[in-house]
Amino acid sequence: MPKLLYISLMRLPTEKAHGLQIMQNCEAFAAAGCEVTLWVARRWNTSEMRQVKDPYAYYGVGANFAIRHIPCIDLFPLFPPDGVGARMAFYVLLLSYALASVIPLLFSRADIYYSRDELMLALLAQFRSNQSLVYEAHQYAPSGRGAALQRYVAARAGSVIAITERLRQDLIAERDADSARAIVAHDGFRRARFSHLPTQSQARRQIGWKEDAFIVGYLGRLQTLGMDKGVGILVDALSTVDGARLALVGGPDETAQLLRERWLERGLPADRFLIVGQISPADVPLHLRAFDVCAMPHPPTAQFSLYTSPLKLFEYMAAGRAIIASDLPAWSDVVADDDTALLLPPDDIAAWTAAIERLKGDSNLRDRLGARACARAWTHYTWRARAARILAHIDSA
Repeated sequence: MPKLLYISLMRLPTEKAHGLQIMQNCEAFAAAGCEVTLWVARRWNTSEMRQVKDPYAYYGVGANFAIRHIPCIDLFPLFPPDGVGARMAFYVLLLSYALASVIPLLFSRADIYYSRDELMLALLAQFRSNQSLVYEAHQYAPSGRGAALQRYVAARAGSVIAITERLRQDLIAERDADSARAIVAHDGFRRARFSHLPTQSQARRQIGWKEDAFIVGYLGRLQTLGMDKGVGILVDALSTVDGARLALVGGPDETAQLLRERWLERGLPADRFLIVGQISPADVPLHLRAFDVCAMPHPPTAQFSLYTSPLKLFEYMAAGRAIIASDLPAWSDVVADDDTALLLPPDDIAAWTAAIERLKGDSNLRDRLGARACARAWTHYTWRARAARILAHIDSA
């Protein structure tokens, strides 16, 4: 049984999507036959996350892998999230975690060292064989020290896992990754979370939403890395759709409240703007089933257009809901327009309004899009299938 060490800087648990992605991947690697240990940073956490005593239960995964907390210096609580202090805190965290990991790593005997963090892989490259290093890339570092570090890691890692095709291409062309060692593996979903789902009526009764309402929903963080995810266009598009409701499931709360104020400024009824806030991963499928339409209105920035594989997309698909999404290259190989989703120009409010009106008036179209997306997700995008493909690639590389 190969030993896989997954090294991450994340808070555990965290309200952010990468925590769910990492925990579900570790479970999938273990189910595929690896002995998995997840290393995470021992960091300060939010008051809400400190209430979570069992991370396996919180994320709804099996306890088939071990978790080890590595000490570090975490100064994030001392600074505003977007200031110079936060950047300094990140580097302190990164370096302290790396230093605290050196001795344990020297004595570790894993067959696979797997990470999304370039500095940790660069450190491992000093005393572990390149073939044992696996780099899962989620961003493209455009310049400076970040680009140099990414080039160092991409050129040396035995396997490179990119989450979009464009990211794979750029790592090969600009970061010296070997094309034979680099593959694409989009994000996915956990089968067990989306089995035996309730009907829409059952889900709405449980949540407390009107059963006859038409609801367009958005799931997840409203910002990523300080970048807006375009949810404001839903407010504008829905403002002229008679009787439609907008549901936001996620945070941060202050951003959701700003969107609510924008809704009210347009003279729209307050009871048609549904703020759910942050929920546990276990409650996500229930809320998705309660939507009529799942929205993904990302703006056309380089990060979203080329390098993002949103976890929400695959969970939207697995829930069997109709999807409207920005027409961006990052997921053009996952969903197709008028087949598994309606793909729209990111900033064209009129196009979004027309698509929502079309879906509101055509339940057969909603059912067809949802069913085809669900079938594709269950065939191609489970975490178990992803883990098996990655492990096969590691073995062949």
